[in-house]
Amino acid sequence: QVQLVESGGGLVMSGGSLRLSCATSGTIFSLNAMAWYRQAPGKQRELVARITSDGRTNYADSVKGRFTISRDNAKNTVALQMYSLKPDDTAAYYCYGQGAFNSYWGQGTQVTVSS
Repeated sequence: QVQLVESGGGLVMSGGSLRLSCATSGTIFSLNAMAWYRQAPGKQRELVARITSDGRTNYADSVKGRFTISRDNAKNTVALQMYSLKPDDTAAYYCYGQGAFNSYWGQGTQVTVSS
């Protein structure tokens, strides 16, 4: 079955950068929209960034100007480049993909930003 696997999380100091990647496997059809969500302990899950198959993007207000989402349509991969990280960015980050019939979630990768 379809799998989404995130990588690239870790511990970084405030002001640092990280690049998250999401790889897919088992897809029968190309994914449509792909996105990154995040959830901090005790907080609601929130949409961080989204990108469609034709390259249209949208971002949460809190990350605009700092994060960039990109994708490779042929490989159904998506990345999130994060700059100027803040402690408030600390969360588990989840990759999301909308397939032809179903939606899929990755297992998450932890991003921790120290003060």
